[in-house]
Amino acid sequence: MQLIDAGVNLMDSVFDPDREAVAAAAAAAGGSPRVITGSSPASSAAALAFAEAREPGLFYATAGVHPHNARFWKGRSAAKGGTAPDDGNAGAADPASGGIAELRRLALRGAAAIGECGLDYNRMFSPPGSQRRCFEDQLELAAELAMPLFLHERDAFEDLYALLKKYRPRISAALVHCFTGTERELDAYLGLDCYIGITGWICDERRGAHLVPLVKKIPPDRLLLETDAPYLFPRNLPRGRGKGRNEPRHLPHIAGFVARALDRDPETLAAETFRNSLAFFRIRAE
Repeated sequence: MQLIDAGVNLMDSVFDPDREAVAAAAAAAGGSPRVITGSSPASSAAALAFAEAREPGLFYATAGVHPHNARFWKGRSAAKGGTAPDDGNAGAADPASGGIAELRRLALRGAAAIGECGLDYNRMFSPPGSQRRCFEDQLELAAELAMPLFLHERDAFEDLYALLKKYRPRISAALVHCFTGTERELDAYLGLDCYIGITGWICDERRGAHLVPLVKKIPPDRLLLETDAPYLFPRNLPRGRGKGRNEPRHLPHIAGFVARALDRDPETLAAETFRNSLAFFRIRAE
């Protein structure tokens, strides 16, 4: 089974002691190439550097500012400088939160998508107004550079959908990362021809059971699979496996669960989502 983890936070500090081993375990499980998520200028730069230092085509990275970090966003006319918390560590200093110019530079360095960007009204690490300004700047950048968009939305569907609908004609492709929403929201995103990312959230019988019937509504050419590691450890895996830290090596387990939900052959589903990831991120199979 060959899979692409469409969203893994490999630069999160929790992986500092064993990042190489985590990547090797994922490759052994069939998860290559992998797309490393950028959630701030600093984490995006680190992800790009990690990918650049390895065999071409094995790793890719996104470049973006997560809504948690939006209160530190300097906007389209900002100069370089400032600080921001990384998504994986809300108190960490980000020495490269330099606004749109810095993000454009990172994107042009070889990023596979703009993001992780969007709106998150659940934890409210940043005020809604700051989030919307930061998100719209990244929508503009994705349109300017004709790059795909890697989206985050939690408890903010109405505002995110309104902005996305406004810009969608100018955006080459959009992925709703880690979809956990309702049938109405799924239909709306599919109406905008979005790709949909499914994570181990679907394996959680407490909060993800509603996704089991919904995943059947996702067209085969619009489904992507991801772990969002180190977050969202699949609840139906033994907690002793990795001590609850999610890893990209768990993607085959998620793929198997989704295949059963769809009554599909796992190998066929893996091949389809692999092709979808190549198409969305515009990357090559090595």
